[in-house]
Amino acid sequence: MLLRDIAHSRAGDKGDISNISVIAYDVNDYPLLEKYLTPERVKAHFAGIVLGDVVRYALPHLGALNFVMQHALGGGVTRSLALDAHGKCLSGAMLGMDISDVT
Repeated sequence: MLLRDIAHSRAGDKGDISNISVIAYDVNDYPLLEKYLTPERVKAHFAGIVLGDVVRYALPHLGALNFVMQHALGGGVTRSLALDAHGKCLSGAMLGMDISDVT
């Protein structure tokens, strides 16, 4: 199952930091988000793009997780040579994550 099957996302960027929120369509799917969307898995999913720390903030009453990813935009939106590596592009890429059981 892909993440986009159970959630949508919102994103923002500032400097070289990308901020992505993943929100379950149904709050009953929130435990799946918590289980499969660890900072380590998110960083691995963005290997070669996110070069800094990934910090996860839980918002259980909203059925959401927020990820703050440092050094994720090639030096910053105005400095990057990437065509469109801004937060919105990364949030779409995050929804392509496979959230099948990895154990």
